[in-house]
Amino acid sequence: MLTTEREPGNALSTLAQRVGQLLGRRGITLSTAESCTGGGVAAAITAIPGSSLYFHGGIVAYTNEVKQQLLGVKTQTLQRFSAVSRETVIEMAHGAMKALHTDAAIATSGIAGPGGGSPEIPVGVIWMAVAYKNEIVTFKQEGDCGRSENVRRAIKKSLEILAEQLEK
Repeated sequence: MLTTEREPGNALSTLAQRVGQLLGRRGITLSTAESCTGGGVAAAITAIPGSSLYFHGGIVAYTNEVKQQLLGVKTQTLQRFSAVSRETVIEMAHGAMKALHTDAAIATSGIAGPGGGSPEIPVGVIWMAVAYKNEIVTFKQEGDCGRSENVRRAIKKSLEILAEQLEK
């Protein structure tokens, strides 16, 4: 599910191992708040032996109600910007850190497809946020490559952003 013919099966695993080594060496804990990736980021992290040392858990918040109730996303944020927005993933990341008591968090929300898109937010748009050390980095992925590829790309990009933050 997390690989394609264009990328060797171990590339995502290698990236997750790199992230795990960085988290472990620095004693940093991680949580996830995922919507369209459906727990894929957490699955990539927990596929690495020893991840329980740094990964506290993840929340798959597929509905706005779960985003609000478990992650503290504000109703006003969802109404003004939508669930697929920079503002929402920022609040999701902060909510995950608070709920799961971690130093860092990854959040994702988007339209994986094949349906669900609109002219304003087409299929393939996925927002990601990585929160660490009073800093948050966001990224907007665009372009529809098919559901599984859209999700795989978002998982990979989220882990790449976290790795870059940890290497600073």
